[in-house]
Amino acid sequence: MKLEELFNQYKEQSIEGRYLTLDHIQPLLDKLNTNNQVKVIGKSVLDKPIYSYEIGTGKTRIYLWSQMHGNESTTTKALFDFINVLNSGSDIALKMLETFTFYCIPILNPDGAALYTRENANKIDLNRDSQNLTQPESIVLRKVFEEFKPDYCFNLHDQRTIFGAGDTGKPATLSFLAPSYNEEREVNPTRLQAINLIAGLNDVLQEYIPGQIGRFDDSFNINCIGDTFQFLGVPTILFEAGHYRNDYSREITRKFLFFSLFSSFKILSENDLVHNRFYDYLNISQNKVVFYDFMYKNVKINYDGIEIITNFVAQYREELIGNKIEFNAYIVEVGELENYFGHFEYDAEGASYSDDFNNFPNLNQKADFYLNKNIKFVNGLIKT
Repeated sequence: MKLEELFNQYKEQSIEGRYLTLDHIQPLLDKLNTNNQVKVIGKSVLDKPIYSYEIGTGKTRIYLWSQMHGNESTTTKALFDFINVLNSGSDIALKMLETFTFYCIPILNPDGAALYTRENANKIDLNRDSQNLTQPESIVLRKVFEEFKPDYCFNLHDQRTIFGAGDTGKPATLSFLAPSYNEEREVNPTRLQAINLIAGLNDVLQEYIPGQIGRFDDSFNINCIGDTFQFLGVPTILFEAGHYRNDYSREITRKFLFFSLFSSFKILSENDLVHNRFYDYLNISQNKVVFYDFMYKNVKINYDGIEIITNFVAQYREELIGNKIEFNAYIVEVGELENYFGHFEYDAEGASYSDDFNNFPNLNQKADFYLNKNIKFVNGLIKT
């Protein structure tokens, strides 16, 4: 079956968008818990349950966790899509369940998920707490690692819209990393297993989103969970779900993340990992900060009586308002902005800027303005 058909058949229709909490996934966990596969493995700072889901009887043990950062939900959606495949009774599902044992933590940071924040309720980034283990969520993640003894770890995240695939002008819709295990960023057999798998995933994904795969920075930080697990001898792969054009709800990226998960286990089950693909891995474009959500070019502004032609950019802030994420655009930079791109770009061709207060864009103000007094922009976009 083709990946597109597989996704359309098994996509979990009950969850969508960016705001995903325990309340949203509780019915799914209840449905999956037919034989005590769902367990409460700990509690968050605010005493919310941290759930695990285990399925499969295979020799190769896979540890997956999502929403370590509470506002990074795309991988959680894709994880439930993949879990639907595993419960489908299909031939491919049966083969995977015979080959692998999957241990999933769908939402590691339920407090952060409810508040739509990166940090937990103590304002700690759990991905900087892998050594000190000061937070209950970090302790849970580490305890499972030690007891489950995985053969592979899948560290599932979202990244911001600012990232592009190198300098290509294409967004990094998905990015990957085989974390370093030491300061020298050397490649040992453990890290090479992660590198080879990522190279295999890149082969698959280039057929669907050519030029939109990034390779995340591999600077070593032992406080990060991926670096710690790689250091402890378990191949660990960082997945970063990024931006696809006009897909701020991350439903298209969700599909490609599902492709990545499914393909990972197909590659591993077929033992389709060649000896050394380090240089193929290095040829994946470096993940770079080169994008803004909005870019306005060749705009005439009047500042203290001086007219200049320049560019400015705006960026969405994702704001939780009434259990819904609202995307509000704010002006963040004015200048030449050479070597940067916008997901939305508009060439003003010398049209004059104005808003309700000034004849020039002020930083941190809402992106509501006019060009030549007759083209109105509201929340970054042309109002029709």
